[in-house]
Amino acid sequence: MPEQSYQNHVQRVPGFLVLSIVLFVSIIGAGVNLYQSIGDHQRLYSASLILVLALCTFCCAGYMRIFPLKAQDRAIRAEENLRHYVLTGKLLDPRLDIRQIVALRFASDGEFGELARRAVEENMTADAIKRAVRQWRPDTHRV
Repeated sequence: MPEQSYQNHVQRVPGFLVLSIVLFVSIIGAGVNLYQSIGDHQRLYSASLILVLALCTFCCAGYMRIFPLKAQDRAIRAEENLRHYVLTGKLLDPRLDIRQIVALRFASDGEFGELARRAVEENMTADAIKRAVRQWRPDTHRV
């Protein structure tokens, strides 16, 4: 595995993307089926049921992606808060939002405190924080 950097740190899950596209196309197909079933009372119920089930499945897939990421965000916030406390003797500034904190996890210990301070003072975006990291600290556990 190549050393992680700003250029290659994003992790993609191709299977999730393909399944999301298939599910979205299924919703479109179910919508077309429902539209064509208008006026045919024998098909209308099953067509509307298929559309509702496809929409529910799409929502569930979204929640299945979002909920673990929220849990990871909470863990990262706690880890980086502890790391900042160990390095500086102070907790992270509460003005940092979760996206900034997630971006700060890539900074080495030597630049972490200063970069956290700059992120607050300059209201840096997550991408700007990642670009400002000079010595990259890889995170291979987040998807």
